[in-house]
Amino acid sequence: MIASRVVTVRSTGSPASHSNMSEQNNRQDVFSKPKVELHVHLDGAIRLQTILDVARRRGIPLPADTMEELRELIVLRKPTTLTEFLGKFAEYMHVIAGDRDAIKRIAYEFVEDKAKEGVIYVEVRYSPHFLANCDVDPIPWNQAEGDLSPDEVVRLVNEGLRQGERAFHVKVRSILCCMRHMPSWSAEVVELCKKYRHEGVVAIDLAGDESLNCEAYPGHRRAYEEAVRCGIHRTVHAGEVGAACVVKEAVEVLKAERVGHGYRTLEDRVLYKKLLAQNMHFEVCPISSKLTGACNADFTKHPVVTFRKDKANYSLNTDDPLIFGSTLQLDYWMAHEHMGFTPEEFKRLNISSAASCFLPESEKNELLGKLYKAYGMIRSTAF
Repeated sequence: MIASRVVTVRSTGSPASHSNMSEQNNRQDVFSKPKVELHVHLDGAIRLQTILDVARRRGIPLPADTMEELRELIVLRKPTTLTEFLGKFAEYMHVIAGDRDAIKRIAYEFVEDKAKEGVIYVEVRYSPHFLANCDVDPIPWNQAEGDLSPDEVVRLVNEGLRQGERAFHVKVRSILCCMRHMPSWSAEVVELCKKYRHEGVVAIDLAGDESLNCEAYPGHRRAYEEAVRCGIHRTVHAGEVGAACVVKEAVEVLKAERVGHGYRTLEDRVLYKKLLAQNMHFEVCPISSKLTGACNADFTKHPVVTFRKDKANYSLNTDDPLIFGSTLQLDYWMAHEHMGFTPEEFKRLNISSAASCFLPESEKNELLGKLYKAYGMIRSTAF
């Protein structure tokens, strides 16, 4: 269940093209204080150099020999469709999947990259099956069958994340993804959540094609019912490109505690008001939503502007920074530059994010305390 509602605190103290946004962001970090990130995919946050290095070590040919060439192949430059976006993963995932050293490396480097962005707590998500090459049907990315199972993938990611935590002093937890088009994987996903719940895995997620609802694919519903029974936290990708009814299903059928994206919730005002009253958390990804075609390319009309005005509970996140050629600072810069976000709103949304994270209550309170201190804010005793 969602933790306590965020309470009021008192303080003691036309969009640019995507091709040049990164440069502008580097010149102006609009919020340099500690941040919380709740929606980012490990396999969408891999370094270009790492892909090249692993491909060379494994002798896997790529249609690119340099970082610049690989960037042109992978990074989206203009708004497209969610289908084309998802196709980008096929350009490089076969390089990383099935390789133990590569999987530990991307997890470790992920933590280092988040530390550089000023993140002090992050929940990173991934599909264990997409990184495996055995005990998974079908074997993804046209790999030959090997000896790396989804179970071992989780163990390797955990090791890489823990090493990164120790090296870079960022707190990291992970979320395991079910895939809508592969309901046969979902039972194992929830079992892995249960097995590794005391080793860094904090929740289950459902990602993929939102047209594949859970009424037609009951494997997902059964996995989420088991998660509820065992006290596994739950988030669901919903309302990114799917209709508001997908959000309703996520909340009412799958018992989601957070909604990934959730933009189309605004199409159902009754549902939206209900979720506002419940303090439902929306995991918002501004740059992602523009480049996948999920939202209007005009950032001034983005749904998060409505969320901000309504004092909704939401976070700002990168989603897949490799494919979008983005950083968390860039998402913050866009929110500041084109959506009217102020430093006070950035503080509020990060506190909301911390309050809605999937840490145990004692660790959540410790995280909140760090944010209040860093922000020069007095924490209400009513929280």
